Amino acid sequence: MGSARPNIVFILADDLGYCDLGCYGQRSISTPNIDAMAADGIRFTQCYTGSPVCAPSRSVLMTGQHAGHTRIRENFAKEGGVLVLDDGPPQRRGYLEQGDTTVAEVLKGAGYATGCTGKWGLGEAGTAGVPNRKGFDEWFGYLNQRRAHSYYPAELWLNEERKIIEGNQGGQRGQYSHDLFTEFALDFIKRQGEHPFFLYLAYTIPHARYEVPSVGPYANRPWPEDAKVYAAMVSRMDRDVGRLLGLLGELGIDDRTLVFLCSDNGAAQPWEGIFDSCGQLRGKKGDLYEGGIRTPMIVRWPGHVPGGRVSDAVWHFADFLPTAAELAGAKPLSGIDGVSVLSGLLGKRQASRGRPLYWEHHGRGFEQAIRMGRWKAIRRGLSGSLELFDLGNDPGEQRDLANRHPDVVKGIERYLASARTESEWWPLERSAAAN
Repeated sequence: MGSARPNIVFILADDLGYCDLGCYGQRSISTPNIDAMAADGIRFTQCYTGSPVCAPSRSVLMTGQHAGHTRIRENFAKEGGVLVLDDGPPQRRGYLEQGDTTVAEVLKGAGYATGCTGKWGLGEAGTAGVPNRKGFDEWFGYLNQRRAHSYYPAELWLNEERKIIEGNQGGQRGQYSHDLFTEFALDFIKRQGEHPFFLYLAYTIPHARYEVPSVGPYANRPWPEDAKVYAAMVSRMDRDVGRLLGLLGELGIDDRTLVFLCSDNGAAQPWEGIFDSCGQLRGKKGDLYEGGIRTPMIVRWPGHVPGGRVSDAVWHFADFLPTAAELAGAKPLSGIDGVSVLSGLLGKRQASRGRPLYWEHHGRGFEQAIRMGRWKAIRRGLSGSLELFDLGNDPGEQRDLANRHPDVVKGIERYLASARTESEWWPLERSAAAN
């Protein structure tokens, strides 16, 4: 795209529910800045994450490969990986390897400055998967997602060195990590000038543990304390999204900057009767039902992305890498599952409508899901029976239609037979996979 190549900012919330934003129907949590972002751009109603849990979802986002091909397929490796011993039970972590190409590497190769802050989860210290070895010029945040559960860490990573957080030494709670990530992001943007940049702002809000400096306007609400904190966390993120968008305007680069905002997976808590974070969607984080993988997705690029639009175009995290590559004028990667959805972002008809989207999950045995047009199927075990839902008429996945549409089931089973490859870190035993 020559001199018209835009800056790209990808804001990823952590465990934000599909209905936690005002523009998606939320009535109890105030999100005016994100709502204004939606009014200035496109709000997608059928966009999907890479997985129902954190690490594999981010792996899909970074690599453009779906959950049956990407390197990291679950939060904890079953075999191999890196054994991590910290303040909790021992855990095995997978990591991106040298041959895994990320969107940051693609954009860096196209001349972009690249920055990442927040939660990474795709490589422990010393592995090939740390951000600075996967295409990011600058990195600040948590490598290990379990350590990201605390918002008052004693230390974080700045590039490949540990950075002491002075305000949190000796048990103090003086520096809130979310605020540090926002300041890093704003500073990164200010320093780029005319240079095209890619910023991956992977916030940890509103993942538990529920901690925030102040519950602000929610202090007197008749809710449990955790609910007040949750609402305040979401509103704090909204405040800082407003600061970031405001800075783009101040610098005069609004019309040269494409901003995405979404969540890594569904809500960890549905907050039924308070926020109803999943709305009518079935399931939550950890489920392959819609509540676990459908994400709010807002895209803003003044002068290019039409404002005030709502789109039902179906796409997922694997599509980000090829879309970013097209925006940057980079050579498309081979061997990925995503396709560019740039036409859809620009308000035009998306050519890839109806293609199959695939997920798998290893957290409770082995589960697979596929969306193909209006049809959504879920299977537990490689030889388990399919549940089949017509999302066009049943977005809440309440009516299993598998017995009524055997032809559709057979077509999906044929696709599933070759949808994935085996993983050395998440091996499947055929007998166990049938459970």
